Amino acid sequence: MSSEVVRLRAPRHQVSRKSITLWTLHALIGWAVLLLPQLVVLVFARSPWQLVAAVATLVLGTAHTLVMPRWRYRVHRWEATPDAVYTLAGWLNQEWRIAPVSRIQTVDTKRGPLQQLLGLSTVTVTTASAAGPVHIEGLDHADAVRLADELTTTTQATPGDAT
Repeated sequence: MSSEVVRLRAPRHQVSRKSITLWTLHALIGWAVLLLPQLVVLVFARSPWQLVAAVATLVLGTAHTLVMPRWRYRVHRWEATPDAVYTLAGWLNQEWRIAPVSRIQTVDTKRGPLQQLLGLSTVTVTTASAAGPVHIEGLDHADAVRLADELTTTTQATPGDAT
């Protein structure tokens, strides 16, 4: 184990640029789920209030879909050292996390349908922390596989009971 002191600091690596597309698609799907029923009601009811609600949803959804993915991309960072996994995530609410390697219990990767389509993965590092697991979302799949393998190897070679 190296002599590096584990401190809160900005991680070095950005997630994949394809994450912007992933987060844009997630936003579009979410806003469509809200807007489509409003449009159906508007067609049948033709109430001015439903029109106002649909326009407000469309404006907010468009702003969110244009701003949030790029903002998240600028914020999201990750890094793995022999001592810890560092993450910075979020956009309005940002969360910095450190998971000491000696506390890591499991390392998992997952790929939803959109992630598979875009060649992305999420690495989940589970520790004994009450704050829950650390998620590194938006990694290129090859980078995620490499990171999971590296963390598993490092964790197995690190003394500690992961509690």
